[in-house]
Amino acid sequence: MNMIERQSDIVIIGAGLTGLAIAYYLKDKNLDVTLIEARSRVGGRILTTNLKEKPNIELGATWLGRKHTELTKLLEELDIGVFEQILGKTAIYEPISTSPSQIVDLPHNQDPSFRIKGGSETLINKLNESTKQGHLIHDEVKSIKSTENGAEVIANNHTIKCKKVISTLPPYLFQYTIQTEPTLPADLLNLSKQTHTWMGESIKVALVYEQAFWRTDRLSGTIFSNVGPIPEMYDHSNVEDSHYALKGFLNGSYYSITKEERLERVLTQLQKYFGDQVRSYKSYHEKVWTLETHTSRPYQSHILPHQNNGHQIFRKGYLENRLYIAGSETSEQFPGYMEGAIRSAQFICEQLDL
Repeated sequence: MNMIERQSDIVIIGAGLTGLAIAYYLKDKNLDVTLIEARSRVGGRILTTNLKEKPNIELGATWLGRKHTELTKLLEELDIGVFEQILGKTAIYEPISTSPSQIVDLPHNQDPSFRIKGGSETLINKLNESTKQGHLIHDEVKSIKSTENGAEVIANNHTIKCKKVISTLPPYLFQYTIQTEPTLPADLLNLSKQTHTWMGESIKVALVYEQAFWRTDRLSGTIFSNVGPIPEMYDHSNVEDSHYALKGFLNGSYYSITKEERLERVLTQLQKYFGDQVRSYKSYHEKVWTLETHTSRPYQSHILPHQNNGHQIFRKGYLENRLYIAGSETSEQFPGYMEGAIRSAQFICEQLDL
């Protein structure tokens, strides 16, 4: 296949929340902006299923809080509503494998979490619609080359000459998959190799049901277990409370078994709490983010959660300010969250000198 060549003012690598937000904030700047995304879809680590039977299931980023002010402003600007996450007045708590689970009272939640009406993908779709004048290319970037007047982004099937390049990939993934000419500073590359990729080890699982049976007998869909394999789970019904689901996290070590085996382990655990009715589910959904090669790659050393997220080294320009490193992991505040992605996008837009 012949390489497709094009010119652009700015190339944004990755059409997840950060990349789309950058394009959105630049939409009135009279710039030619190209987003290049390796996946066949946009959204990155935001992934909402679109089920005919509803509710939409969040298999990626889900919650926001009142402290997430920049995300809230963006949602309001795009006329997207939120609703409070149901926790209930009680939770199922399983402290130790040698004792049965308990029903414990939950204190009043003075600082609740919220979900986006219609699913987190509503935000992605609105941003994507708002930046249609930009160019979206589905291709995988292999290298970035500094040139006399800017930079050249080389993908499998495209070569794009531009003034600025913004990578929104997790820093670990960026250093693992994209070559630069000249080579980036050793301190940046070494730190990137030791930077945690948020959600990289996560497995999200969900079960859709006809009725919310978990709301009876002083129970709720809130589960905390030290035994697992599900450490936490929540009511995931829709905002209208007309379609019902449970959604939670599966211990990340279960990535190596089959989907059918993971489902059986999920059902076995829930059966302890709710009985055989858990097996009368309408559909099962999961996302094993460890297996997503456009999100996560195996670490070369042990990495702690949030390790080096928000480090100041990611807030500099590189290749003579022709390359910027963005994304939720790079945000000085709320790294790893949707709020961090938005703040990273805002910061990068402030740095561009065009």
